[in-house]
Amino acid sequence: MRSGKFDAMLTTRRGATATGSLPRKESLMTPKAIDEFGPVDYLVIEFPAGASNFTGEMASELATLVEAGTIRVLDLMIMAKAEDGTIEAMEIDDLDQMDELRVAETQIAEILAADDVEHLAAAMEPGTVAGVLVWENAWAAPFASAARRSGGQLVATGRIPIQAIAASLEADEANEGA
Repeated sequence: MRSGKFDAMLTTRRGATATGSLPRKESLMTPKAIDEFGPVDYLVIEFPAGASNFTGEMASELATLVEAGTIRVLDLMIMAKAEDGTIEAMEIDDLDQMDELRVAETQIAEILAADDVEHLAAAMEPGTVAGVLVWENAWAAPFASAARRSGGQLVATGRIPIQAIAASLEADEANEGA
């Protein structure tokens, strides 16, 4: 369901190649470097129109995680979804007002491709702005690398939303009281 306008916007705004993939910073994307990676996760944080604030407390907490070596930022972008559904995607280093997030800039590998942006934007409501963060769980990298060297491979992964844990605990408490 991709529109030509979307592809053209990415080419103009983010320097996409003819295949639609985005440029990569080679220092993080070598085969040896990838072999040493920990698990990689992403999140999309959506804000209503006019209410986005990617600096301040959010930027400070991200900087703390990076500086502590807990995570390594692989991609960080802002997406805006217009009321008509068109998407504008911008890398953090393209935005002057994001100085507080510059601590992560040296680590950014810009690994999201145009197809990824389209897929992530599908979760957004029209008229909203979202921040997309892709990170490596650097704290787990030594274990993950050792598992790969030992011949192991990750065959399943998942994330349990905190809301699901809270609901489960509440249900357990209700069952105990019954």
